[in-house]
Amino acid sequence: MTFILKTLAVTGLLLATCSVQAGTIEEAMATTDRLPSDLKRDQREHPEVVVPLMNIGPGSRVADIFAGGGYYSELIGRVVAPEGVVLMHNNQAYLSFAAKALAERTEGRELVAVQRHDREVNDLDLGTNTLDAAMIIMSYHDLYHTAEGWPLIDAADFMAQIVTALKPGGRFLIVDHAAAANTGNIAAQDLHRIDEAYAKQDIESYGLRLVASSDALRNPADDHTKSAFDPEIRGKTDRFVLVFEKPQ
Repeated sequence: MTFILKTLAVTGLLLATCSVQAGTIEEAMATTDRLPSDLKRDQREHPEVVVPLMNIGPGSRVADIFAGGGYYSELIGRVVAPEGVVLMHNNQAYLSFAAKALAERTEGRELVAVQRHDREVNDLDLGTNTLDAAMIIMSYHDLYHTAEGWPLIDAADFMAQIVTALKPGGRFLIVDHAAAANTGNIAAQDLHRIDEAYAKQDIESYGLRLVASSDALRNPADDHTKSAFDPEIRGKTDRFVLVFEKPQ
């Protein structure tokens, strides 16, 4: 696959435009200029399973919300190019958390079909009926987490912004660390986890409907009692994958 890249520098924006044939997620994963850390992460993230669940392709517009260091943003950009775009969203708290990873991804490198989209949670600036898909990877539980340096999120307002931005038929995908059953959102505070059944009910309450799921990231050895950041389980948590759709 041949890439001809041009970087447009705009305040608060990183955009790489390209003349490129859009590829499958497998082709995106196989490109030779990927970061070594991303190749290692592929082994536990299985993007070849997760990304197709969003039903995206050339020309799609996707929001990677709380994108962190942009692992998924870069991969999906190669799938939706050349006319599509990925909004690589972070708020200030996430920018601080992911500063090193973002620098590694962007300094001296040009991302295909990715726009940096730094916005606070009370104004995601996603528009109306603009997105073919949105995703939150291992951060949905943060809607119910509070801490110094992390904004208190109005979950209903936050989700309403996403639902409004999705086109009819657009998909919303979450991956998150599983909490023990029947714990609701309580584990979000100390364990950085959330109960899968609660997540399903919560998201469907905003008018989206569950259409797909995957067990690709499951780990039955995780007993759900440790923090997702505990060294014994970090990177190996039991994770659920849920996909919702906005009704036509």
